[in-house]
Amino acid sequence: MKYLLVDDHALFLQSLKVLLTASGRTVVGTASNGMEALKQARLLSPDLILMDIEMPGCDGLSATRLIKAEMPQIKIIMLTVSASDEHLFEAVKSGASGYLLKSQSAERFLELVAQVEHGGAALPPELAARLLVEFARQAQHVETPPVQDAPAELTPRQLEILTLVARGLTYPQVGEALHLGESTIRYHMGQILERLHLENRAEVIAYAARHGLTG
Repeated sequence: MKYLLVDDHALFLQSLKVLLTASGRTVVGTASNGMEALKQARLLSPDLILMDIEMPGCDGLSATRLIKAEMPQIKIIMLTVSASDEHLFEAVKSGASGYLLKSQSAERFLELVAQVEHGGAALPPELAARLLVEFARQAQHVETPPVQDAPAELTPRQLEILTLVARGLTYPQVGEALHLGESTIRYHMGQILERLHLENRAEVIAYAARHGLTG
């Protein structure tokens, strides 16, 4: 996989590049702020971006939203010194595949990065637990839009799933929040795509935004 590294601290950036290169990974570029990250992502087409959250100009969360909107196939892991719930939830809503503290040991850091490489999510257990609690809370408070605005083609369950996906939850996270298996969520998403005549997840999110389902 090709990596792009984004951080405004040059020393940390260099150390991260050395760590990843030594582990056999390919670093194709670096950036020091969010807008530079967007330009580099367009130019280099990385598979995975390690993105600092707090940077001057354009922060990591804003950059993640921009990159995922344009290039949804790129995976992004947020890097931070903060275990703030607000940052954690916003990172996932923005489309990040992971949220890692810079205080992690190098060995644990690489283990979590490898989980994202293989299609999983990178979250330390203590953060994952807090995230699931929040997702469950959100699922209990999903408000069904007024009947005249609701997509008539969808069942109440499909509308509920569409709403959570549009808010940035991954399929496994939607399953956890609704107590359903991931395969069930994927089945419903297939039905949603077919019924709304959409092609992919990005179009689903855009559709939900037009109908006021993103919260």
